[in-house]
Amino acid sequence: MSLSPDTGITNRRRGSSVGNINVGDTSVPGFSTMKVSAVQRKKLDDRIQALSRESRSDSAILRKVWIAYKELTFRHTWVNPFLIMGLTFGVYWFGDPNTVLHEYLAKMVSVSYHIEGTDQEFLMCCVFRPAAYILGVRKQAKVKRFMEQTYSMFYYGLLGPFGLWVMSRGPLWFFETTPFYLEYPHKTHDWYFKVYYLGQAAFWVQQSVVLVLQLEKPRKDFYELILHHIVTIALIWCSYRFHFTWMGLEVYVTMDVSDFFLSASKTLNYLDSPLAGPFFLFFVFVWVYLRHYINLKILWSVLTEFRSVGEWELNWDTQQYKCWISQPIVFGLLFALQLLNAYWLFLIFRILYRYVVGGVAADERSEDEEEDEETTKTETKKDE
Repeated sequence: MSLSPDTGITNRRRGSSVGNINVGDTSVPGFSTMKVSAVQRKKLDDRIQALSRESRSDSAILRKVWIAYKELTFRHTWVNPFLIMGLTFGVYWFGDPNTVLHEYLAKMVSVSYHIEGTDQEFLMCCVFRPAAYILGVRKQAKVKRFMEQTYSMFYYGLLGPFGLWVMSRGPLWFFETTPFYLEYPHKTHDWYFKVYYLGQAAFWVQQSVVLVLQLEKPRKDFYELILHHIVTIALIWCSYRFHFTWMGLEVYVTMDVSDFFLSASKTLNYLDSPLAGPFFLFFVFVWVYLRHYINLKILWSVLTEFRSVGEWELNWDTQQYKCWISQPIVFGLLFALQLLNAYWLFLIFRILYRYVVGGVAADERSEDEEEDEETTKTETKKDE
């Protein structure tokens, strides 16, 4: 397919729909891309010869089925993990929840939320739960909420400053947008950038699994959270695959820093601290500045600088994707994220109004704590 020069689009490479995807640092190595050794090639030839032989007995046919399966999994390395995950989740979802097997599967499926010895479970059980009792939190529902929020404070308290530091090491400081496009594509990154970016990606994938499996009690904004995770995962994947990682870094930082103050505000509220009110007011300022002002600034740059700054073309060979196709996709995903943040800002303002008028500051997203406490008591009686 040939296009006129003024379109800014070059022809695709023949033989591949996406060009040379192995160029640059965005190629993710896996089992399927590992170098095949001489021993593996020999085994491959042996399997091919075994499959070509004529089979007369039942045992020979069964052996050929096994060899075919090994050949399939050698060529398609995703098959075995897929089968293991499918079997595990299938037994977990459709099995009897009262069996010992289901109990062990629940620990496997819930990953870091219930497997003893993981960092999150260790911190919650050995640090944050004792801290809750020391600070006077007694009700089980509040203790659980306190543990969740203090862990969030711990996580975002580390990742937020780390993200700011990563951003300060380049031309993006302080939330500059022109470098997004001036130096595009950004195909190579240093170690710190990758640790932050890919570590965050792993965290959001894990959070998505927790949300989809409903390992935590759904909140009032459960469907908004699902949509938020879908948009976030799409943004992370697209930004890393198509080299918009500098833009993604700034979005990450706005989320991490504001989430730290959100968790801290909730924690102070659970502790009935006199600082809860003033801190909540400060949190509102941080939220509006980072999640709306900065993100709207990024959105505006997509409309004004995306095309005018830097190269503007679609070239699969050089992995140049800043073009007429990517602009509406980038804007659409960021705009969807902004709409979700606007929904939560509405809830935040409603909390703020109630606090200013009636002196009440509560989490609009959480279910009623008395209901949680009653559920906890019911579950305790069942366990007894």
